[in-house]
Amino acid sequence: MPVRPDLIECWVFRAPDAGRVEYLLIERATGIFPGLWQPVTGYLEQAERASLAALREVQEETGFSATAVEAFYDLDQIGSFYDEDHDAIVHSVMFAVRVRTGIEPRLSLEHSGLDWVDEHEALRRSVWPPYRDSIELIGRLAADPELARWFELDTAGRRVARPPG
Repeated sequence: MPVRPDLIECWVFRAPDAGRVEYLLIERATGIFPGLWQPVTGYLEQAERASLAALREVQEETGFSATAVEAFYDLDQIGSFYDEDHDAIVHSVMFAVRVRTGIEPRLSLEHSGLDWVDEHEALRRSVWPPYRDSIELIGRLAADPELARWFELDTAGRRVARPPG
């Protein structure tokens, strides 16, 4: 039986120069884990597709609308962790959006900082193990369009390489 994720995590990145990727890290201001640097993260709304929740959360947390997005990816990665407040396992699904260079995010009320960083710094600040895998994969996708096409989604959240059916 399929398991519906509780959360989405969506990495925002840009590739200003060939061979160089910058990752947007967002610092949590309040609530759970204040001071934690992370990608865009949020809960799904009732009956919302996870992929569309990712795009919604990107806009809510960074101000990047669909016009800022150059490509949208399902990273085909799942994160699970124990939430001690609910005494339960929480599942998240990982996405990524590549945004145009020359535009900057806006800071949401949930966060105290935004920072574009290189891969080394993104790995240094990323405390959760699944984040390391996402950062590595995004670097590969940015460098290899042939690989990236297998992960790319359209604006409706469907895989571009998968025929309709």
